[in-house]
Amino acid sequence: MKNLFEAFNQGQLIIPGKTMNFEGIPWNKHPAFDGVELKHIVTASDTNGEFSFHLVRIAPNKSIFNHIHELQLETHEVISGDGICINNQCEIPYSPGVISIMPNAVAHEVHAGDDGLLLFAKFIPALC
Repeated sequence: MKNLFEAFNQGQLIIPGKTMNFEGIPWNKHPAFDGVELKHIVTASDTNGEFSFHLVRIAPNKSIFNHIHELQLETHEVISGDGICINNQCEIPYSPGVISIMPNAVAHEVHAGDDGLLLFAKFIPALC
């Protein structure tokens, strides 16, 4: 049986009339944070800018440092690994099954633990 990370990494987005396989979508290095990679599942061009979905892979003991999205509400669904999210100055332990919501214009950061961290991140409106 696949672990949850592999299930998502090789998963599919199925909507009426369209199936998108995640496996064919490349991982992209985050432009600002070392050890962070993004797989853009649904982008602004797919949704007229309404929302976007991304897999986020944070290497062991790496971080997405403090930042703000002025326009987007962001959600994280923890798929695998562990770590800490600091959301509006509150520390939230991250482990599989945890969901966190960052309203727009709220400072937040994520720090992966020894096993790294895989998140399913959603942005409303779309990030990219």
